[in-house]
Amino acid sequence: MKLAIGSDHCGYKMKIELNELLEELSSEITDFGCFSTDPVDFPDIAKLVCCEVKSGRKDRGILFCGTGVGAAIASNKIPGIRAAVCHDVHSAHQAVEHDDVNVMCIGAQIVGPWLAKDLIHAFVSATFNTEEHFRRRVRKLELLEKEGMKELGD
Repeated sequence: MKLAIGSDHCGYKMKIELNELLEELSSEITDFGCFSTDPVDFPDIAKLVCCEVKSGRKDRGILFCGTGVGAAIASNKIPGIRAAVCHDVHSAHQAVEHDDVNVMCIGAQIVGPWLAKDLIHAFVSATFNTEEHFRRRVRKLELLEKEGMKELGD
């Protein structure tokens, strides 16, 4: 699994604390910042991580910020990205299995490093379930992305 990771200043310490685990779970990892606790704007980091995932150069992305919410909002503005805030293990794997999520956002001010490790394990080891009803729902997500509020149809 090739991973793109990133954080804002609120998620920086957690990202660094989990770096060893991330390297163990990834055949290739690229950190797109930030690289200190100096304030940065999370949309800038999210864009870098998501562009790597969208291009196919990385399989998935993991973003760390204060709550995970800002990173998820920014990520979901990028076509082809399906990002989820995950603060429990079930969501971390089911987001991939059911919704083909390719970017996980973790709130470093919400969860501790021990839970973040479990979240990362669950996210990285999950695979999309290709049963028709899951594929159909993901296709509808893609239509929403392309067509906005137009009729979705079946």
